[in-house]
Amino acid sequence: MSYLARLPLFSDLSAQQLRELEQHTLLRSYPKNTIVITEGDNSDSLYIIVSGRMRVYCSDDEGREITLNDLSSGDYFGELALLDNQQRSASVITTEACRLLQLNKASLLEAFRQTPDIAYHLLVNLTQRVRALTSNVKNLALMDVYGRVAKTLLELSEKEGETLATTIPLTQQDIANRVGASREMVSRIMKDLVTGGYITVEKKKIVINDHLPAHY
Repeated sequence: MSYLARLPLFSDLSAQQLRELEQHTLLRSYPKNTIVITEGDNSDSLYIIVSGRMRVYCSDDEGREITLNDLSSGDYFGELALLDNQQRSASVITTEACRLLQLNKASLLEAFRQTPDIAYHLLVNLTQRVRALTSNVKNLALMDVYGRVAKTLLELSEKEGETLATTIPLTQQDIANRVGASREMVSRIMKDLVTGGYITVEKKKIVINDHLPAHY
């Protein structure tokens, strides 16, 4: 079975349509910390993650960043600019070595025409991303820095025995980029959580040992 056939986005294509579409894809490999697309670039491709992890972010002229999303195997990106013919709205960088399928715009639009359900699946995915962004904006506007840090740690954690642990490596700067705060503020919060025994910071993960306090 082809990789495209395993993606919900292309699940309604026939075997023949999949073969035709795959003729227009390129499999590319990228090492860790490689910027694949840059905010403001012109767009002509959709990218599908075969393996690895990536981070979506925006930055300003002074180099400050805010992280919008994390992507992994099965996710895709670059669809917005393909649909509205505008420049890329965000940058995407690999956080570990990745393999990506690159699909050009003309082939994707032809797939839409042949199988409208593909456009429906894409619309559902975009709706989910808009809801997530709405939640992030709400948090930035209504929650204090501690609340945003605590929420981020919980969202990026999974059950590990009797505790929770983050599923991706996180530095204090990574957390700051996600919550829209300074690294110094995040550092103070993390230090107090460690001192209180609420979390343990290990080399590649943060372990949540106890319920995080409601307020800082």
